[in-house]
Amino acid sequence: MKPVIALVGRPNVGKSTLFNRLTKTRDAIVADFAGLTRDRHYGQGRQGKHEYIVIDTGGFEPDASKGIFKEMAKQTRQAVAEADVVLFVVDARDGLSAQDHDIGNYLRRLGKPCVLVANKAEGMKAGAQLAEFYELGLGEVYPVSAAHGQGVRELIELALGPLNVQDPEAQTIEDVEAKPVRLALAGRPNAGKSTLINTWLGEERLVAFDMPGTTRDAISVPFERNGQQFELIDTAGLRRKGRVFESIEKFSVVKTLQAIEDANVVVILIDATEGVTDQDAHIAGYVLESGRAVVVAINKWDAVDDYQRQLVERAIETRLGFLKFAALHYISAVKRQGLGPLWASIVQAHKAATCKMPTPVLTRVLMEAVQYQTPKKVGAYRPKPRYAHQGGMNPPVIVVHGNSVEHITDAYKRFLEGRFRKEFDLVGTPLRIELKTSHNPYAD
Repeated sequence: MKPVIALVGRPNVGKSTLFNRLTKTRDAIVADFAGLTRDRHYGQGRQGKHEYIVIDTGGFEPDASKGIFKEMAKQTRQAVAEADVVLFVVDARDGLSAQDHDIGNYLRRLGKPCVLVANKAEGMKAGAQLAEFYELGLGEVYPVSAAHGQGVRELIELALGPLNVQDPEAQTIEDVEAKPVRLALAGRPNAGKSTLINTWLGEERLVAFDMPGTTRDAISVPFERNGQQFELIDTAGLRRKGRVFESIEKFSVVKTLQAIEDANVVVILIDATEGVTDQDAHIAGYVLESGRAVVVAINKWDAVDDYQRQLVERAIETRLGFLKFAALHYISAVKRQGLGPLWASIVQAHKAATCKMPTPVLTRVLMEAVQYQTPKKVGAYRPKPRYAHQGGMNPPVIVVHGNSVEHITDAYKRFLEGRFRKEFDLVGTPLRIELKTSHNPYAD
C-alpha cells in the first residue's frame, strides 16, 4: 500500500503549491487568493523509488459551524483520517495565528504522526524567526519553500521515514491496458455535479452546497462499479464568458476544459429547473469538438412539473439536436432516481468509443452503402470509394480511400456515418470520417 500524506493548514499558506511540487504537476489551482481550494484533492508523488499519495485540502477551521466553511472542515477531517502522516503547513512570513493554534490543538488530540512545516521560508534560517511556532507543541519546525523547492525533498524523506514504504519494483506489475475509465461531469454551475458523485460514492466526498461556483478545481476520485475501475472527475461549472468576473473562475474554466479533453466519457449534466440554455449547448459543442464519448443527463427531474418538463424536452430537440447519437436520461441525484440506466449508457458509450472495427467489415459496409446509393457527381468528378479502415479510437476514426473522394459531399458523409453506426452500434460517441484520395501513378 502506498503511504498517504495529507496537507493541512489555514487558508493561503501554500498547501496547493506544495501539492503541485510533490506531485510534479499543476493539478491544483494556485493563486494569491484565500480559500481557493475547497474539496480534498488527490495526487501521486514519487521520491526516488518510493511512491506515495498526497491529499490537498481547503483552509481548515476546526470550529466552523455553518456554511461552506463547515463543509470544507469536514473534507479536511476526512483527509486527516485517511492519511498515514499529516503535514501541518504554516506561513513563516505571517507568523503564528490563533487559527494555527486551533488546528495544532486538533491534530495533537488525534495523536496521528504530524510534521510541522513552515512554508514561504526562502532566505530564512531555522532560528529566532521560527521560534514562535514551537508554541504549538508539535515538535521540530521544518522550514521549506514550496514555490522554490527548497527543503521539500528532505521534508518528504522525513515524513516517509517512520512509514514502511514498499519498493514499487517489488510489487506486481499490473496490466497497462486495465486503466480506469476517466468519467468527467460537465455543466453549468449548481447543476448537481458534486451531488451526483457523492450519491455514486455513498459518502460526502465533495463539497455540495447550494451556491453556484462551489467547485473550483477539477477533482478526481477513484471508483469501482461491477468490477470495472473508473476515475470520476468533478469539474467547475462553466458560465457564459460575460459572467466570469473572478480571475479564479477563469482558472477553473481552463481546468474544466482540460478535464474534458483528458476524459474518456463526459456526462453533460443539465439543471431541469433552469431548462436547457445556450450555455448548455456551448458546453455540449465543446465536448463534441473534443471527440469525447458523451451521455446527457437532465438532473432535478423530480423538482419540475409537467409543463416545465415539456419545455425541457422541446429545448433538447432544438438546442441539442446535434447530440442525437448520445443517450438521454432524466435523473434525480438527490433521490437516486434513474442512476442505473445512466450507468448502463456510460459503459455503452465507452465501449463504442473504444471498439475495434476490422478493415474487412468496414470495407463491406462501405461497398454496400455505395451500391445502395452512389456518391453525387461533382463537376467532372465522380467519387469512387474503394475501401475503409479504422484510423483511431475515442473518438472512432474511419478512413475512406478511393478516387476523387475529396469531392464527397457532407450529406453523403452523414449517410456513411449512419451506416457505420448501425453496423457497430456506435451509441454515445462521435464518429469521424476522413477521406483520402489514392495517388494516380500516371498523373505525371
